[in-house]
Formats: sequence, structure tokens, C-alpha cells
Amino acid sequence: MSTLVIVGAQWGDEAKGKLVDVLGSEADMVIRYSGGNNAGHTVIAEGKEYKFQLIPAGILHPNVASILGGGMVICPSGLLEELKRTKAITADLGKLYISSAAHVVFPYHRLLDSLEEEARGQNKIGTTSRGIGPAYEDKVARLGIRMSEFVDPNRFPQRLREVLDVKNKYLQLFNKEPIEYDSLLKEYTGYADQLRPLVVDVEPMIQEAVKQGKRVLFEGAQGTFLDLDCGTYPYVTSSHPIAAGACLGTGVGPRAIDNVLGVCKAYTTRVGSGPFPTELNDKTGEWIREQGREYGTVTGRGRRCGWLDLILLRHSCRLNSLSGLVVTRLDVLSGLPELQVATGYKTPSGPVQHVPNDLVEFAHVEPAYLTMEGWEGDLRGCRKMEDLPASARAYLKFIEEFTETPVAIVSIGPDRKETIVVRPELIWG
Repeated sequence: MSTLVIVGAQWGDEAKGKLVDVLGSEADMVIRYSGGNNAGHTVIAEGKEYKFQLIPAGILHPNVASILGGGMVICPSGLLEELKRTKAITADLGKLYISSAAHVVFPYHRLLDSLEEEARGQNKIGTTSRGIGPAYEDKVARLGIRMSEFVDPNRFPQRLREVLDVKNKYLQLFNKEPIEYDSLLKEYTGYADQLRPLVVDVEPMIQEAVKQGKRVLFEGAQGTFLDLDCGTYPYVTSSHPIAAGACLGTGVGPRAIDNVLGVCKAYTTRVGSGPFPTELNDKTGEWIREQGREYGTVTGRGRRCGWLDLILLRHSCRLNSLSGLVVTRLDVLSGLPELQVATGYKTPSGPVQHVPNDLVEFAHVEPAYLTMEGWEGDLRGCRKMEDLPASARAYLKFIEEFTETPVAIVSIGPDRKETIVVRPELIWG
């Protein structure tokens, strides 16, 4: 077994970046397969903090090839700034490649993102206004500019003119000034010149690595319930963060995937709008937010916090065909005398044990809670399961039993070493 998908099992922000960093040291290749710079990973390694938005966290390992897959939409200026920022912390980085099939995010995408969100009025989705949605809209409309076109000095000027003519007509509908072609071409040609050496057809590289049995790690962004098809639509992202997205965004088939690990917090968080049955709008919710430093890597927005929703998590385990769970932020809950976990939903028509597809129905479910014993003490020094308090172990065991998915790894702090590997056979096989 040589391929591993890391997926967010909730609404994103589950600390996937740390896991990719830890397991990336054992991989030959780490591939980001979806999304853009609307997602963020924070990694703490050797006392240094790294904030990634586009670059795979595997970049911190010099012997690992890091790839931005064809399923991504990439802001060139954001990527170059991120590279510069990372190199300023450490120059000892792995090789970076960009799929020629990835799409490019332009200023008109960001502007239209903000204007469309504003036009929604009270029905805002909670977008980061990074242009991700409009970039994916162009992809679906067959209007987008791919990286292969972007870095081609002969084709890019013509493609930009074609697309900008259309976008300026959209801007007129919002009574906005058109974007000037010459200045945009000059700015983005400069970005293309810098990125050109990194842009290649990565799909054959990935397929060959899988064929040779090399360790290939697929890095997800956001989380399962932000998936365009499987999430809480319309409060979702514009791509496929679920495990199936690893195939869509990289050029490998589903039978090439060996293991899938779902990363979940020991509680639940969400950023932006949308239903959140176990949300805590009280002092406990505020306490979890402060203890867990629950603020967005990209936006800095405070995350909505609540109890662990096991109905949601079990659905995620089945949807992603999880081999195992990675439970993070267990240390954050230390000090709470009691914990609650949602084990069912109450609806006007009676109790249910599944996540409703209908947004209105899901928005009005009432969680049925089970109360569990909390624990005290700093968990960050624990290095094996036996070091954890008995009630913390019981909490993990209940998660396993309810979701019918074994816990593979437990994270009890942000640093690499603050990790307990429970079942190594569920990682690479």
C-alpha cells in the first residue's frame, strides 16, 4: 500500500496541515488536489510557524515532491507571496510543481466574488472573497484560463483579452469600472514568467509514482461538509474536498487509493454561514474558541464552536470510506467537567439518525446529546494512549464505536511531536 488521502471530516479547519506535515516526511510525493487560497494550514515545526494557503504542507521536507493538482484554482500573486514568506523562514524546501491543468485566479474573480456576495444581502454564503467561486464558475463555463495557457507568452494575451471582454460586461451590470487590459496583462505576465519553470503535466508523474509503489499523499483542503455535492449546500465551497476529489483533481483512478484518513476535531467548528446543530452560543463555546485559538488562518475570523456531532462524523466516515480517524485538539477540552456529544437529531416528524439533505430541515434539527465525563490536566506531554486520562480514552473509544471507524492517530498539541500514533497499519498499510 502506497497511497494515502488526508481529508477533512467536518467543516474544515481540523488541523490537517499538521498531519500532512507529520506524515509527509514519510512520503515521496504530496499533492494538493482541490480548492485555492481560501483554505489554510498552520504548521508548527521546530518552533517555527508556517501558514500555508496553496502550497502543500509537504514542502517542508526537502526530499518530497510537492504538487498543486489540476483540480485547484491558483492565485499567482498569492502563490508567489507564499513561497517568498516560506523561504524567508527556511530555504530547505522540497521541489514544487504546478499542474498545467490547474486554473488561474485573476483580479476580476475576486471583484466579482465580493460583488456577488454583497448582492445576496441577508443570504450571504460567507465566502472569503478570494475569487475561488467565480474561478470555478469559469472552469465549468469553459471560460477559464488554465496554467498551460497562462505561462504561454503567445497564447496568454489573446485568452486574457477574450475573457476580460466578457468579465467587463459583468462588471457593468454592477455599475463598476471595467478592468484595464494592458496593465492587467503586464502584471500577470510578470507572474507567469516566475511560475513558468514550475508548470508541467504532473498527471503522468503522479501515475508513474503510484505504479512504482512510491508513497503518495493526497492533501485535502476544507472539509467534507463544504463539498459542492455532499456538503450543506449552498453553504459550501466550489470544489470537492471529499476523498473522491483526490481522483478528480490529480488524474488517478479510485482503485489506486489504498487508505483514507479523516481528520476531525474532538469538538466541532465551522466558519461562515450555514446550519450547525451543535453550535454553542454561550460561555462554553467562547471558552473552546479561546482555548483552541479558533481563528481562521486565511481570514482571521473567529470560528463557530460546538460539541462533537457524531451523526455528522459517522456520515463523513461512510461518505469518504475512511480507513481511520485522526482526532485532533483533544487537549483543548481539558478542564471541562462534562462533555456532550450529539448521538441523534430530533425533528418535528420524530428522531432521525442521519444528516438530512434538505438545508431547511437540517437547519432546524435539535441534537440529542449524551453526556460524558471530562478530564483535567495538560495532555501535550502524552506520547502513548496509556498516558491519557481514563475519561479521555473513553471519549475516543466512544467515537470509534459510534462511527464504526478506528482511531489511527490522536493529536494533543500543534507541534509535530505532540502526536500519538495509535494504529500505524492504518496509515501506509
